[in-house]
Amino acid sequence: MGKQKQQVISRFFAPKPKDPSTPIPPSNPSSSLPPSLNVKTTVSFSPSKRKILSTHLASTPKKPKSTLSPHTQNPIPPQSKPSLHQKFLQKLLEPSPPALLEPSIEPSESPNKNYTPLEQQVVDLKNKYPDVLLMVEVGYRFRFFGNDAEIAARVLGIYAHMDRNFLTASVPTFRLNVHVRRLVYAGYKVGVVKQTETAAIKAHGSNRAGPFCRGLSALYTKATLEAAEDVGGKEEGCGAESNYLVCVVEKGSESSGSVSNCGGIDVRVGIVGVEISTGDVVYGEFDDGVMRSGLEAVVLSLAPVELLLGEPLSKQTEKLLLAYAGPASNVRLEYASRDCFKDGGAFAEVMSVYEKMAEDNLADNVNQLVEATERGNSHHSIQGVINMPDLALQALALTIRHLSQFGFERIMCVGASFRSLSSSMEMNLSSNTIQQLEILRNDSDGSESGSLLEVMNHTLTIYGSRLLRHWVFEISISLIYGGLSIFFLTYDFTLEFCFIKQVTHPLCDRNMISARLDAVSEIVSSMGSYKGSQSIVEIDAEDSDVTILQPEISCVLSSVLTYLGRSPDIQRGITRIFHRTATPAEFIAVVQAIFSAGKQLQQLHVDEEYVDHVSKKVQVATMQSALLKRLILTASSSNVLCNAAKLLSTLNKEAADKGDFTDLIIISKDQFAEVARARKAVQLAKEELDNLIGLYRKQLGKRNLEFVCVSGTTHLIELPIDAEVPSKWVKVNSTKKTIRYHPPEVLTALDQLRLTNEELTIICRAAWDSFLREFAEYYSEFQAAVQALATLDCLHSLATLSRNKNYVRPIFLDDNEPVQIQIQSGRHPVLETILQDSFVPNDTTLHADREYCQIVTGPNMGGKSCYIRQVALISMMAQVEFEVTY
Repeated sequence: MGKQKQQVISRFFAPKPKDPSTPIPPSNPSSSLPPSLNVKTTVSFSPSKRKILSTHLASTPKKPKSTLSPHTQNPIPPQSKPSLHQKFLQKLLEPSPPALLEPSIEPSESPNKNYTPLEQQVVDLKNKYPDVLLMVEVGYRFRFFGNDAEIAARVLGIYAHMDRNFLTASVPTFRLNVHVRRLVYAGYKVGVVKQTETAAIKAHGSNRAGPFCRGLSALYTKATLEAAEDVGGKEEGCGAESNYLVCVVEKGSESSGSVSNCGGIDVRVGIVGVEISTGDVVYGEFDDGVMRSGLEAVVLSLAPVELLLGEPLSKQTEKLLLAYAGPASNVRLEYASRDCFKDGGAFAEVMSVYEKMAEDNLADNVNQLVEATERGNSHHSIQGVINMPDLALQALALTIRHLSQFGFERIMCVGASFRSLSSSMEMNLSSNTIQQLEILRNDSDGSESGSLLEVMNHTLTIYGSRLLRHWVFEISISLIYGGLSIFFLTYDFTLEFCFIKQVTHPLCDRNMISARLDAVSEIVSSMGSYKGSQSIVEIDAEDSDVTILQPEISCVLSSVLTYLGRSPDIQRGITRIFHRTATPAEFIAVVQAIFSAGKQLQQLHVDEEYVDHVSKKVQVATMQSALLKRLILTASSSNVLCNAAKLLSTLNKEAADKGDFTDLIIISKDQFAEVARARKAVQLAKEELDNLIGLYRKQLGKRNLEFVCVSGTTHLIELPIDAEVPSKWVKVNSTKKTIRYHPPEVLTALDQLRLTNEELTIICRAAWDSFLREFAEYYSEFQAAVQALATLDCLHSLATLSRNKNYVRPIFLDDNEPVQIQIQSGRHPVLETILQDSFVPNDTTLHADREYCQIVTGPNMGGKSCYIRQVALISMMAQVEFEVTY
């Protein structure tokens, strides 16, 4: 009996031969294998634990390898036998058997076992969500079952064991954020299954004898993680990175037929990229060649973490995207059919989402859509959808359908900021050129260190850094300015060519470039002495003096951006509020940061007259840059500040910090009537419970009798050990001298109090959800304010770079002048930072009518490629801010 029990305990403690000196005869491998592998336990360790255990094993002599005898060919037993503890550690550190790598989610084969109620719920949920790794809430832990448990053991480094019909593993509930992120970053689609009822409500419901009702409460992937509930909003050092979901569809060109038969011919590609956590949407449709260089450039620039492929796709496109989403990248890949989008099906799919939102009376989205259309937001209106290209519209419909399973489809219709790639794709740089110029990442390890983006990035906020990356992305897609294109060729490693070519396309948003340069120039001019940048002019008037004052722009901007840099990511924060996944503490922190930043920017008094109460003068602030005026006025809008103050006054900050929903809402006037009634019901239940003490004072004849609380158990009646009490009283605990009881009336009242508290919590959470829905009314204003703050951060970053590097403003030629490039003492922006004073400046002169081509010769490693890359990077930086010249 003892021997059988030893075999059941663990597979690590198998019985050993009694005489170790007896040689083990060779056995037939086919007869030694069991008929079927029945896995009872699996365990996996994290790298840190594995390192500790490996170190421990290294300090003890390892078990020598058994060798064969040269005469009998039988295995020779080892001279020294390792201890039981050493063998246990060796077994744990052994890699899992190959059979465990492809486990079955089926329960153990046993005809006499049935599913428990919990296991039946798991089976039903797994049949409903077959592609989701489920974490099921059971008490204070989240449990994995079957194949999910084995994956969790391997990825999370936790213990998995056999429990009844399934292999199972578990993690504590308070570590949900950590474990979900690790599974999502490994490329899995994770679903969290929570209990939909509490113990108090279940005890009074019809399901009192059954298991807790459970349902899928949240779904997580890499693209939706930051916007999701419970685990989102925590950047953990990677908040500046974008998490795009990119949907790609295509069709063969008109001369080639269908996609399936296109082979190596050109195709037309439609693409939609969505950043769910910020509401940024990129869409476009363009022709691409056999090498798919245009698609590759867009994918590398967006760096998506998820790819949604609309079938059918050509082999070239699918091969490119599969290579990008390789095993080392952990990029998640999902296929979706677009057969239903024929004959206008994509447009009908998108319109159905608008109709569903119009029928949703909870969020009052009808009024929001009308207000958005009246404000001129064409991307919010149906007209904007009608004007989208056909393939881009199909990609948009697939994206909306994909996001609907996460509950984030609303962002595509109301809260998204659409921008088109159509104008940029007319002239594009190949992905190889983007990599060789090291615009976004270096060419050695793929990080931002040593790239143009790192040199230009002096932003102080996370969302400012993302916007600057977007600016660099725009110019890396299209290297066009003033009708000028630059081409670079290399031949035989000793000759390099640089020439210019006149093209018919006009300047890419030349007015915006000039406005951006004006703003940077004004910020740079204010970075001198604080008093020197102020110009004051007094004007005599009848009743008062008028003073024209230019306040210190750089000082105020630096103060505001430094404060915002220490605050949460407000761009993702307001989007999480729009998705109704933000916590109360996060809501207050985000809205408070926007409110405080707007109040500080109001010190600049842009284009406003105000009264200085100290000098009794009317002062008029002036600012030269129209872009700066517009950005500051948008970020410090009186509507935004009033709405922020109104929203903050509705919430209790102390309760938000504690996560207490019952005291979170501050009731005023006729708002939240249900919360007021529920609070009153709880108060009445407490009073009824407290009033019972009078009954027991009379019953026991003790005037000074009071309820006591011991170890969290409330409303106990403490009496001496020899006191006589009714037989229905329930003894809870006791000491040597006293016994504590719960009378039946107290138990009934406590049960009623727990029920009313649960109902209050549910009503308060519903009120919080309704409060977040009302925020959608102000979302567009807050989004515009945050976008203005991000733009101010980028402009301040470029001004800081220009001042530190002594950059000068580029001069753009008129359209009627010949295309030319003239650079005096140009410097490579990245190498100059690395070499500092050792870099030698170079001049460049190219003219369309004269010297339009240069042939650079010299030995290997002589700086030819550096010189040509320098011209390209200077040209690109001119489209963002200052050229690299003396």
